[in-house]
Amino acid sequence: MSEHRQVRLFRNGRNQAVRIPLEFELPGDEVLMHRDGDRLVIEPVRKRGLLALLKTMKPLNEDFPEVG
Repeated sequence: MSEHRQVRLFRNGRNQAVRIPLEFELPGDEVLMHRDGDRLVIEPVRKRGLLALLKTMKPLNEDFPEVG
């Protein structure tokens, strides 16, 4: 990613904030944020697919009835 733009930080109440320029706009209304050394990384939250949801579910401890 070769795009760089210097922006100003400001205070929003007790929080430090930055306005994200339009060309860097992210989808959705939530992001993940973490530090990588001296960098602050902001990534969009990806929607979870059905397989990811199913992996979080606990198996049912029920026997299915015989069919036939």
